[in-house]
Formats: sequence, C-alpha cells, structure tokens
Amino acid sequence: MVNDIKGEAVSILGEFKTFIARGNVLDLAVGVIIGGAFGKIVTSLTESVIMPVVGWITGGVDFTRFFVRLGPVPADFKGDPLAYADLKAAGVPMIGYGDFITQGVNFVIVAFIIFLIVKAVNRMTEKPVEDAPAAPAGPTEVELLAEIRDALKAKG
Repeated sequence: MVNDIKGEAVSILGEFKTFIARGNVLDLAVGVIIGGAFGKIVTSLTESVIMPVVGWITGGVDFTRFFVRLGPVPADFKGDPLAYADLKAAGVPMIGYGDFITQGVNFVIVAFIIFLIVKAVNRMTEKPVEDAPAAPAGPTEVELLAEIRDALKAKG
C-alpha cells in the first residue's frame, strides 16, 4: 500500500511538472502580475485624476460619500458619522453606491485600454493581404458572340 501511495505521488508530481513547464502557465502568471500592477495604476488614475475632475464638473460631488446606511452606528463609534470609510471600518452595514460608481469607471477605463492594446497587437500581427492571383483570362463578349454565331451557322 505504501508503494501505491508513493507511486501515485510521483505520478502527480510528474504531471504537475509537465503542467508548469508549459509556456501557457508562465504567460498566464506574467499576465496576472502585470494585470495587478496595471489595476493599481488605473485605480490611482480614477481616484486621483478622473473622479476629482468629475466631482469638480458636478459641483464638488465626492462619489465616495454616496452610501446608504443599513444599520445603526455603534455606541462607541468615534469617527465621522457621514464618512463612508469611518463607518465601514466600524463595521456598520452600508450600501456604498458611490464606491460602486468609482469601480464602474475603473472597469470601463481598464476595458477600453485593453481593447486598444488588443487592437494594436492585432494590427501589428496582421498578415499583409497578398494580391490574389489573377483570374485566367477568358473570352471577351465579342469572342463569345462570334462563337455563338459560328455555332448557329454550323447547325443551320
């Protein structure tokens, strides 16, 4: 029984080694790491640049302050009762729809940038369209009419 378990473990490790050695796994790992870093950049862009401009355009509206409190504030609460972050840290149940709006803007920005990247990569890797081989030259209309005429003369 011990040999069966040992053999199974060696087999699983062999399969795992084969799995890890594939290029796709490494590509995926690199993509996840770069995606995480890219997500932080987009979050910073949204929170530090785009949302303040949107707030300025809308008259100083801060989207992070948009929330609906669902439960009572604890008696020992020492923060700002109108601050989403303070209430969230205190464990007050809330619906933070302002934060949801901010994350939605983040998503749209990331999706648009990924679309542009994929479009650029597709354009760079696009194979040039080769000229199609010329169609074999056939008879012209005049030649066809002459053949029909000759065929009719031969019949009749």
